[in-house]
Amino acid sequence: MSFPSIPFKTSVITGLLAVAAVAWAPSPVSAQAKIAVQAITQVAPNLPQYTLVDQPLLRDGIAKATNGRVQVTLASWPERNVNGPEVLRLVRSGQVDIAAGPLTTVSGDVPMLDGIDLAGMNADIRQARKVADAMMPVANKELEKLGIKLVATYPFSGQMLFCKKPITKLSDIKGLKVRTNGPSTSDLIKALGGQPVSLAFGEVYTALERGTVDCGVTGAGSGNGVKWPEVSTHLYTLALSWSTSGYYVNLGWWNRLEAPVRAEFEKTFAAMQEAQWKLGFDATADGIACNVGRAAECKLHTLVKRPMVEVKPEANIAAVIKTELTEDVLPGWIKRCGDRCASVYNEVIAPITGIKYVAK
Repeated sequence: MSFPSIPFKTSVITGLLAVAAVAWAPSPVSAQAKIAVQAITQVAPNLPQYTLVDQPLLRDGIAKATNGRVQVTLASWPERNVNGPEVLRLVRSGQVDIAAGPLTTVSGDVPMLDGIDLAGMNADIRQARKVADAMMPVANKELEKLGIKLVATYPFSGQMLFCKKPITKLSDIKGLKVRTNGPSTSDLIKALGGQPVSLAFGEVYTALERGTVDCGVTGAGSGNGVKWPEVSTHLYTLALSWSTSGYYVNLGWWNRLEAPVRAEFEKTFAAMQEAQWKLGFDATADGIACNVGRAAECKLHTLVKRPMVEVKPEANIAAVIKTELTEDVLPGWIKRCGDRCASVYNEVIAPITGIKYVAK
């Protein structure tokens, strides 16, 4: 799969909308009573995942495709005071019809989901996509028990370390307090000698500012969007994971939709999935550029006023990460998830990653 670089922000918008053009075509949905849909997606309202995909495609695209019959009320997490772990519960209870969030963030309810993007497993976004595609049927078997359906996946930009203390290599996080974005990242940071700290995404800026944590893990672009460069100085540019995420729907609501309406949603989510994976590729390099002050390469995010120090990964770091994945991260997930997850990993994921799980 190829994700070509997009040179200008306007081209990004045009390109992403073109991906979803099929979802915007006039539909045979009959002009009956209006259908009101509640949706909560994305960790901040200024992220390109929200402004370039969710708003134009899910909110506006569905309305256009159904000639105004389906109206999606869309909000981001902070606009509805959502921190993340409760996303699946909101969908399950029917408080919202559609929600989105990182698989690892909601994996406390469904541990199987965390295995799709274990920290250190997918060095390349293309591999992350292959694993996500292969695991969707497995994930839905788990989610359907809760009355939830995963209808699309997407990544954020590469998940990287933002540190307020000087680091020159990954091993420098030894002894540092690091905010992690999920259980497997906590396992990786602990294996590397850091002290993982669990904090809601919206609380990290203040924690970095006050020194409650020394570093935080988030996307190169996501960190830019919530202004972490204001309270951190060093960016370690190795993607530990991709925060592979999902769009989830209430299964009862989904099944009750009229067939033509559901078909429009299916087309829209397919288009959003393609647009988001392309965006994840470009947003990674762009987020780094914006954070470290390379103005000519900063098109999607905000060029920071005080550039961060770019810390590039060491030549041998891939071998180190593979060792930690095999010895700590993967066994940690299996322990949380159970023997079935070990079987699923070896049957579905290992053929893609080339790393087999062997019980000790």
